[in-house]
Amino acid sequence: MTEIAPDSAIKPAATILILRDDPTFEVLMVKRHHQIDFATGALVFPGGKTHAGDADEAWAEHMVGWEDFDPVQRGLRIAAIREVFEEAGLMLGRRRDGAPITGEAAPLDVRLAVDAGKLSFLDVVRDLNVQIDLHALTVFARWITPPLTPKRFDTWFYAARAPQDQLAACDGRETVDAEWIQPKEVLRLAAAGERKVIFPTRMNVQLLAEAESAADCVARARSRELVTVLPEITERDGRRVLVLPPHAGYGDVAEPLENVM
Repeated sequence: MTEIAPDSAIKPAATILILRDDPTFEVLMVKRHHQIDFATGALVFPGGKTHAGDADEAWAEHMVGWEDFDPVQRGLRIAAIREVFEEAGLMLGRRRDGAPITGEAAPLDVRLAVDAGKLSFLDVVRDLNVQIDLHALTVFARWITPPLTPKRFDTWFYAARAPQDQLAACDGRETVDAEWIQPKEVLRLAAAGERKVIFPTRMNVQLLAEAESAADCVARARSRELVTVLPEITERDGRRVLVLPPHAGYGDVAEPLENVM
């Protein structure tokens, strides 16, 4: 794993690739609301910044995997699970008696209250008598925003199988649509200019498209060396471009800077 020096201006974040094979290999993506100041209108994976509540020690009683991860990974995985709950309504976990969560994990007003900070995600999990599952997430990638914009993030991407009996739905605030879509179709839509897909998302969809199924994606992620991606700005053929680490798994990428600004 590539180590990056700490920088207080870079905020930790987590995003999640929810996968299913129903009937073909698909990933859950959401469309960002036009009033959101980051990736406005773009097709993205559910995700966002970590919150202070993600590091609450009280989580130990309401999850599977507490002892198996360090505090940093615990907080990031809780954030990823919280974000997919807020933005798509899915809960990665089970009832305390082992029963699956079916249908709608929680009403929309509960999700919106968590998103607005009026209700803690921990309280929701406690009230639903649920245990979230940190083992459900597999590290897929890690990207750090280059110094191009005022907002920079150290984002961990995780892959997870979709809960079989739950319904995904957008929240109507941060996201205005939620859809299951084949990775190769995302790339086609982006190339045709029919959908906005920001550079880091497109690169990770490209990596995702190499898999043939959800199980294959997870297996590939587990076996792949994690190389932290901090794109560098350089010049090629008279154009300023972003280049990625050569061993990160994305191939030889030289993205024109104007495409990512």
